[in-house]
Amino acid sequence: MTDAPVVPGPTSGAEDTGPGDAIVDLLGGFVLELRQAGIPVSLTEHLDAVEAVGSIPLEDREAFKYALAATMVKHHAHWRAFSTVFEVYFSLRGSEYALGDDEEALQPEDLDDGEGGASGERPANQGGPGDALTPEELAQMLFQALLQGDDAVVRAMARQAVRRYAGMEPGRPVGGTYYLYRTLRNLDLDGMLERLVDQARDDAPESLTPLEERLQHDEFEHRIDRLKQEIEAEIRRRLVADRGVEAMARTLRKPLPEDIDFMHASREEMVSLRKALQPLARRLAVRLARKRRHGRKGPLDFRSTVRHSLSYGGVPAEPKFRYPRPSKPEIFVVADISGSVAAFARFTLHLVHAIASQFSRVRSFVFIDGIDEVTRFFEGTEDIVEAVHRVNTEADVVWVDGHSDYGHALEVFWQRWGTEVGPKTTVIILGDARNNYHASNSWVLKEVRHRARHVYWLNPEPRAYWDTGDSIVGEYGVHCDGTFECRNLRQLERFVDHLV
Repeated sequence: MTDAPVVPGPTSGAEDTGPGDAIVDLLGGFVLELRQAGIPVSLTEHLDAVEAVGSIPLEDREAFKYALAATMVKHHAHWRAFSTVFEVYFSLRGSEYALGDDEEALQPEDLDDGEGGASGERPANQGGPGDALTPEELAQMLFQALLQGDDAVVRAMARQAVRRYAGMEPGRPVGGTYYLYRTLRNLDLDGMLERLVDQARDDAPESLTPLEERLQHDEFEHRIDRLKQEIEAEIRRRLVADRGVEAMARTLRKPLPEDIDFMHASREEMVSLRKALQPLARRLAVRLARKRRHGRKGPLDFRSTVRHSLSYGGVPAEPKFRYPRPSKPEIFVVADISGSVAAFARFTLHLVHAIASQFSRVRSFVFIDGIDEVTRFFEGTEDIVEAVHRVNTEADVVWVDGHSDYGHALEVFWQRWGTEVGPKTTVIILGDARNNYHASNSWVLKEVRHRARHVYWLNPEPRAYWDTGDSIVGEYGVHCDGTFECRNLRQLERFVDHLV
């Protein structure tokens, strides 16, 4: 690589702008893209990034990427989003990544099948009509490049394969996944992997041991993965050139774990949510403990003030205050576990019990149209995931037909456990309040509010959907201290601050 991937050429009206200024402007735009993706980048981190790129060779794209990551990414869960933004934003930066009519791959005679043939020093683009290659010649060149580990030729073959097989058309509203599928289908990489392994076995001077075969297989898998990455990058570059950086950034932007919607998370996103939950719980526990220790000053301590005023001749120059001793609240969590809100209830129960040390007691109740206390599943166990699984499979929550009936569930809660709600109790109700047009029995919440310290309602639906259709969250909300939209971990984290 001989051209810096990040320094743009001069533009009209900016002839006096030096490369350093161009880099600063470019990084400024990149920081804005990161913030749009939800990654927090402070001014100090922005300045650190400018300082860092001044200490690395700009022609090394990987070094440039990791220098920016080292200064701007503060959490491992943000790496994927950062990488996506980087690849889109810098996709066309640098002459070797520019798209043009004269770009293309090597010719068949440029690749020697023997030892010492193609080397990693061969440039990726040597001009010439790459379209003249037959599919068999293209496959053979790719096979030899993967066999010899020639990254330059692999990169050239990836670009040629996209041109030939992806079928990309300007302005066509098709996602990159479709183009990737078409390209890989024509390359038959599974069959090529088998050919590579067989060829390596035949070329070996003596029989390979099982370990050597496994290592050789893993090496070829790694090379094929690199080819797939080059193909994805080429498709992305062409889409950016066609649709623009901003449009592609919006299309490919990956939500951070803390911004994933509980009710619409995919299986992969659920995994990232579970990974993010435990660090969040630890951070919240520390924050709540600190908040409790360093609470605001209490009322004036008159006797202490007078006693200390003696050193000032009786003048109360230094008022003394009684420091409050906030008691830990008792938490009652009442959660709807029906349908799509089950994921929201699961993560909230997990979080509340993970920070249970900050409360005097945590009791959990789950319901659909019947209601059951499930505190017993969390007691004496450190595996909260298993406890939540038992809640979903063993709790007695069906009364009639297994459709949400908030009114009946709240009435039974009041009859069985209402007397146990006291002035130290904070009641948290989790659900979308979609009651299937049953009686609301909102009087229960009114009675609970008279007895409890606080009553909060957490709703995983967007606020715009509240009180539409069979949603009656507004009817319940008048008897709560607060109703909160709680669709993701970030909003759930903000709510926890209200508990103490």
